[in-house]
Amino acid sequence: MRDSFIELRARERARAILDADTFRELLGPFDRMKSPWLPLQGVVTQADDGVVVARGRVDGKPAVVAAIEGAYQGGSIGEVSGAKIAGALELALRDCERGRPVRPVLVLETGGVRLQEANLGLAAIAEIHAAIVALRRHVPVVGVVAGLVGCFGGMSLAAALCSRLIVTRQARLGMNGPEVIEQEAGIAELDSMDGAEVWGLMGGEQRHATGLADVLVEDDVGAIAAQVREAFNTTAPPRSEQVQVFCRRLAGIDPGHPPSPKALRTLWAREGEP
Repeated sequence: MRDSFIELRARERARAILDADTFRELLGPFDRMKSPWLPLQGVVTQADDGVVVARGRVDGKPAVVAAIEGAYQGGSIGEVSGAKIAGALELALRDCERGRPVRPVLVLETGGVRLQEANLGLAAIAEIHAAIVALRRHVPVVGVVAGLVGCFGGMSLAAALCSRLIVTRQARLGMNGPEVIEQEAGIAELDSMDGAEVWGLMGGEQRHATGLADVLVEDDVGAIAAQVREAFNTTAPPRSEQVQVFCRRLAGIDPGHPPSPKALRTLWAREGEP
């Protein structure tokens, strides 16, 4: 019997990834790190602004986990929540530069930038991107997208920049969410209520098959934690440094008749690619 990772809240997800009894939260709810902008617009704040940052250990090594709470404002990133993630990564970078490696893990459950704090959120996301790129010169940066919200907008770029990205079948990953695509391009382009179509386009299995995610794992706490530990043993370059591979793959796909994830895996396995 599996224990669902998807059903956990952000704090429990962070605790599940870290080694037992090593979880120590930084800037938690009692520190009252709230958005100053949401009350001005009549939006109820959350005391940790929807991001849990915790230090601990992964496989016995120092680690930091930043987990986004998808149940609060759709996991959107504003000034405070973005600063918490960027700050955690920058502190990990400082430790790495001083010869004290810290293993960074991002648990991404987010619709992207928080519209009520648009420019401030975008600036924070840019800082997150820069920190990931700087950090991965020292240690792998591991991302996890499990579900139910998925990972969209500027934070989908953060996922793409990770050294290793772990997804479940229930995960979704894309620059734009299905509702946004339907709103902007029309239902003929994408019916956001058609689950099979949505997951066939941007679901975890499809993203793994096309190489946009590295590991496809079942929705199980133990399995995901094990894959996070294993991800820190990777020596493969991040996907964002493998541009030629993806350009070649895209050139071989007929957009009018896209192959299934199974067909893609068979095709690229035949080419000797992962």
